Amino acid sequence: MESRTLFAETPPVRLFFMASLPGAVSMLASALYQLLDGMMVGQILGETPFAALNLAMPFVIINFALADLIGVGSSVPIAMNLGKGKDEEANNIFSCACLMIVLAGVAVGAILFAGAPALMRLMGADGQLLKNAVSYLRVYALCSPLTTIVFAMDNYLRICGKIRFSMLLNVIMSVMIAGFEFVFLYYFRFGIWGAALATCLGMAFCALTALSRFTSGRLQLRFRKPRFSSGMIRQIIACGSPNFLNNIAGRITSILLNTILLRVGGQTAVSVYGILMYVEGFIQPLLYGMCDSLQPAVSYNWGAGDRKRVGAIERCCFTASAVVSLVSALVIFVFPGQLAVIFIGETSSAYFAMAVAALRFFALTYLTRWFSFAVQSYMLAVGNAVGATVISLSVALLFPVILIVALWRLGLTGIWLNFAGTSLLAGVLAAFVMVRFQRNSRSDKYASADSN
Repeated sequence: MESRTLFAETPPVRLFFMASLPGAVSMLASALYQLLDGMMVGQILGETPFAALNLAMPFVIINFALADLIGVGSSVPIAMNLGKGKDEEANNIFSCACLMIVLAGVAVGAILFAGAPALMRLMGADGQLLKNAVSYLRVYALCSPLTTIVFAMDNYLRICGKIRFSMLLNVIMSVMIAGFEFVFLYYFRFGIWGAALATCLGMAFCALTALSRFTSGRLQLRFRKPRFSSGMIRQIIACGSPNFLNNIAGRITSILLNTILLRVGGQTAVSVYGILMYVEGFIQPLLYGMCDSLQPAVSYNWGAGDRKRVGAIERCCFTASAVVSLVSALVIFVFPGQLAVIFIGETSSAYFAMAVAALRFFALTYLTRWFSFAVQSYMLAVGNAVGATVISLSVALLFPVILIVALWRLGLTGIWLNFAGTSLLAGVLAAFVMVRFQRNSRSDKYASADSN
């Protein structure tokens, strides 16, 4: 289905199910392989490799952050230009963005490979923990030029209306990664570096498969000789900055929390934090999958000037996000032991008891998290980079750091409550950003009408 037919003519509720459900399935598949990754490392290799994985993971995500900046940042102007009928401009942005992602992968991968030992030591790792964390991070760094473009390809396929194909690729990638990892860890006994290699092989295969569809010329977006301009680069950076800064700031917060946890609660506390992140890694992709899948449609209709349709699409997004988030809060609060046992073999240990208590506090996060998440996605889709960035930085860095200080006397309990407190503050901020944006939009509309 062509993007115009899908984004501009399909009824909003039908569009939501056509775009968001495959997007949610894609992200669910991604979350499942991440969950399986944690399970297999924790159950097959043990607590030390699992802690090493969690120490290295913030840097792995930073490795993808620059590619995500370019991929997400280019998707908004690409969709808006298609909505305005400027197909060649959209193709040029697409071509430039793909080249930029590959070059960024080479540069960031080289830096992380060389700096891995120093970074892990800086966080307090030594001995076997240090060795495991370095080997895990270096595999991702080596494969960076081939893997970092995979998530951008997902965005570009959806812009072209290939939502089901994008979903299929994500499912295939998740199955491949899980299969490779089981074979590498259980049969070949590769060690933690085998887990990283399995992920990179699956990502590289799907990235190259997606690229082949664009090189064939069968999709609406086509490769052209790239023509860079300062204005285009600024627009990509502006639109991609909220996600990029969220990734970077979030990883800084994770590094800070891991460092504090390692000193206050030891390796066990770091592992419990890892369990919380795996649970979040299962829920947040569902929220992201629904909101992000609708972003091309929102950007397209915003570019075409159809504000009423934008509002109808966003109502679907907000409603679905609230349902998923509140159900998740209930499940985590009621079944913390069942979630903890996925990662922990011994249920009578202090490790298990700490994880159960932490999960109950963590469940409170999703009572309010849905609202700020949906508002941030909406701000990004309509090109309000400032509003999206303010929410992003506050959620990822500002509020968590403030709450680390405010809840310091509560010890580990204060760390586990940090997530719920951040979510509540973010909801209040998002409401303020939303009200201000709507007021400014109405003012601009009236000003435009008066000038005509």
